[in-house]
Amino acid sequence: MAPNMRPFAAANMYAQLQQAGRRSYAASRASPSQSLVASRAQWASRPTFHQMALRQSFRHQSTAAPLPKKRPFRTFAKWTWRLTKLAGLAGLAWVGYGIYESRNPADQPEPEAGKKTLVILGTGWGAVSLLKKLDTENYNVIVVSPRNYFLFTPLLPSCTTGTIEHRSIMEPIRNFLRHKKAAVKFYEAEATKIDYEKKIVYINDDSDIKGDISSTEVPFDMLVVGVGAENATFGIPGVREHGLFLKEVGDAQMIRKRIMDCCETATFKDQDPEEIKRLLHMVVVGGGPTGVEFAGELQDFFHSDLKKWIPEITENFHVTLVEALPNVLPMFSKQLIDYTEKTFKEETITIRTKTMVKKVTDKYIEAESMGPDGKKIIEKIPFGLLVWATGNALRPLVKDLMMQIPAQKDSRRGLAVNEYLVVKGTENVWAVGDCAVANYAPTAQVAAQEGAFLARMFNQMAKSTEIEQQLVQLSEAQEKATDKEKRNQIFAEIKDLQKRLRRVKQVGPFEYSHQGSLAYIGSEKAVADISWLSGNFATGGTLTYFFWRSAYLSMCFSTRNRILVMLDWVKSKAFGRDVSRE
Repeated sequence: MAPNMRPFAAANMYAQLQQAGRRSYAASRASPSQSLVASRAQWASRPTFHQMALRQSFRHQSTAAPLPKKRPFRTFAKWTWRLTKLAGLAGLAWVGYGIYESRNPADQPEPEAGKKTLVILGTGWGAVSLLKKLDTENYNVIVVSPRNYFLFTPLLPSCTTGTIEHRSIMEPIRNFLRHKKAAVKFYEAEATKIDYEKKIVYINDDSDIKGDISSTEVPFDMLVVGVGAENATFGIPGVREHGLFLKEVGDAQMIRKRIMDCCETATFKDQDPEEIKRLLHMVVVGGGPTGVEFAGELQDFFHSDLKKWIPEITENFHVTLVEALPNVLPMFSKQLIDYTEKTFKEETITIRTKTMVKKVTDKYIEAESMGPDGKKIIEKIPFGLLVWATGNALRPLVKDLMMQIPAQKDSRRGLAVNEYLVVKGTENVWAVGDCAVANYAPTAQVAAQEGAFLARMFNQMAKSTEIEQQLVQLSEAQEKATDKEKRNQIFAEIKDLQKRLRRVKQVGPFEYSHQGSLAYIGSEKAVADISWLSGNFATGGTLTYFFWRSAYLSMCFSTRNRILVMLDWVKSKAFGRDVSRE
């Protein structure tokens, strides 16, 4: 008998046995002696083989393995795990290929001599966004900047406390330019003057190591000015001498050094108590995203690391945020402003709104505020560290260019541009980023979109020039053609190219699309004001903090930057921030 038939045979025999037992029980009710005789006779007449088969069947049924039960959840979990592993392996392979590709650039052809020379000043958000999408085969591209890297500025406040190392948010510009279709020349130099009439940019090598030639000139056919802006001091005396800014890598390194210097000096033997309070008072001027994020990072640094390793400073360490406006983060919604101020209060960060700095010395700032009676009060606020994170000012290069162009005489905040980002009063000069006035806030998001717009426009301009040259050639060929069929064929090609030319020239003006605003406020909390459909979505808290991290991670320039930033976050979480002073 087949194994899978044994349970059914056993069940059949068991049913026959039950029926026989019922008959035997019924007979025993009638006559016990007769039933006993009938039962014995019945079992005596049954073949012994059947009795043995019945016993074996019941024994087999009791020892045989039960039929497997269907478990859909376990099957689903098993296949989900397998797919997750496959997706992880595919992701690793993709990242590995990206790293290999970035480390092994292909050979680049040199640009043709007849191409127009496009000079780009700066390596900030606007200039790099332009270079990312620009087809360099269409132009002879030259980049001039005093720094040979792109800096991811939104994470710069994290570098001041060691949460992220500054190298993790820097991308060498040569690594990026080396992957363009055609070769791009880069000069690490400061542009000192732009001669608009002669179409020449004068550049100077400001590095510590100089060659025989440290100054030269670069001619241009097309020029993009993306040099950014300087830190504005609003003419307040002492700011540049005694304050620190937060705009470049060097600024973050100086702040990090100054924080530890103040802490170590405060613990010096026989230090006066009032001097200790002054040294451990960290003042931040500016209630925008940069100032708020730095204040939050600094308080995190104190709570997580400083008071563990230097417990003597616990009672005196304090952070104060000074803002001239009525509230911090003016570009955010009222709901998020209130949430930020509440969070700062919980973190013991003091917010001084409606407070204007009038003077800065080496040990205190003079600030003007409104008293309870409505009268102005001048008070002295001592500090050990002063970080100035407010306002932009024009660079001398931009000021000089504005003076050369009559149409720029009424502009004060930067180069006035039209809807195509062309500098007003010029034909071949464009401006992007903080040095341009385009009726938008001077943010990295605006500069990035402006650079991408210029890249699309320049690519379209190159296509239209190529089509126009083809049209000239076809017109000449049509005039020389003697065959009517050939002339009709050329005419059809001309009509097709004219349609393409009209489509290419239909480039709309620049329109900024606001994607939202993000800011870290400390204690692993963040606020986000995100554009959603036709309105805004405002949120804050720990979940927003994870969104803030993921958003900034996705915005990083390269895979290399993303990996380094993630490793820095893991390292600072596992081992804490470094409290050594360089």
